[in-house]
Amino acid sequence: MGCGRIGTRHAAIIAQQAHLAGVCDINEARASAFADKYQVPCFFSLDDMLESSIDADVLSICTPNGLHAAHTLKGLKKKLHVLCEKPMALTTSDAAAMISTAAAVQKKLFVVKQNRYNPPVVALKKMLDENRLGKIYSVQLACFWNRDNAYYKNSWKGKLGEDGGTLFTQFSHFIDVLYWMFGEVKTIQAMLKNSAHQQVIDFEDNGVAIMEFENGILCSLHYTVNAFKKNMEGSLTVFGEKGTVKIGGQYLNEMEYMQVQDYILPDMPAGNPPNSYGHYEGSMSNHAEVYTHTIDTIQSAENKVTNSFESLKTVEIIERIYTYR
Repeated sequence: MGCGRIGTRHAAIIAQQAHLAGVCDINEARASAFADKYQVPCFFSLDDMLESSIDADVLSICTPNGLHAAHTLKGLKKKLHVLCEKPMALTTSDAAAMISTAAAVQKKLFVVKQNRYNPPVVALKKMLDENRLGKIYSVQLACFWNRDNAYYKNSWKGKLGEDGGTLFTQFSHFIDVLYWMFGEVKTIQAMLKNSAHQQVIDFEDNGVAIMEFENGILCSLHYTVNAFKKNMEGSLTVFGEKGTVKIGGQYLNEMEYMQVQDYILPDMPAGNPPNSYGHYEGSMSNHAEVYTHTIDTIQSAENKVTNSFESLKTVEIIERIYTYR
């Protein structure tokens, strides 16, 4: 559901790993182009697709942020597993409804969390799980990207109800990594501002937040889409008693600094190229890994747990930061 840029990426991966059963978009030309390319049925409303006779197991949601919850709930109620693009929803109450509905109909709910598959992120998570850094004192998350006025023109992006905010659309993958690595957030304070897009978007284009995790770790977050001309940095720095590690690049894709007691980093596999959004690049394109996980979980004889609850926690953290709007 949704035949835009990210839908293009999903369709290509589905065609490689599974069978694309049908496509849907309210933009009829776009949906028809998808259908012609993959030689599959085409629909112009989700209701029509769900009421049709096509044989499908999973509904992939690639629509604007504000529609994720409603579209997911429709798919679940038709007894389909659902893979939803980030963010899972724009409120924790919607995210909770998605999880409870999946449980009620005994179907799996997956949310795209592609940064977890970046090789440097995998390496850092392994170090933390093995206690290589000892006690963690503090972390710093920096998200310095560029989104100019043209990016928001004639788009759902920038509209509060459809987009939700810069943390939801640009940086929710980064917030997910924070929760995945360091757990529950105890306290948050933040300052948010629209500095360069006042007549263009309905919310902030930059912000700073300080957080303390339940385990006592301090965190500073500085994010902006006002980096001059192009994306500059997406980095996470961790300070521990036995080491300091910085993952950097534009989207947590490079191991920039590592000093860890009695530890040498094994060779890392090369990462995937970033997702392309025309003039812009997004996070690393790890959708193949996302689909592999989805298919393996559905086909497993074990009752494997998806990451939907962790995705809810990402929404919760962003929602708490946005109380400072």
